[in-house]
Amino acid sequence: MERSDYNGAVYIADTTEYTGRYWAITALEATVINTSSVADYSGSSISAMPIPVGATIYGNFSKVKLTSGKVLAYVS
Repeated sequence: MERSDYNGAVYIADTTEYTGRYWAITALEATVINTSSVADYSGSSISAMPIPVGATIYGNFSKVKLTSGKVLAYVS
């Protein structure tokens, strides 16, 4: 498991599922999100979503799991 906590963000670079409250996810390299749950009224989720390097997606994420890549997940 490769996770490091930084001031307000979690560095994720493996395929372990991380749970928490994240408000944004920034790709540090080309990344594919395996699954991510969006904590909203509809219980939405994301799967097999590519994120290009440098892109940030915003939401109220309750879990994040990568297929590949490295991201910073910003803690709510």
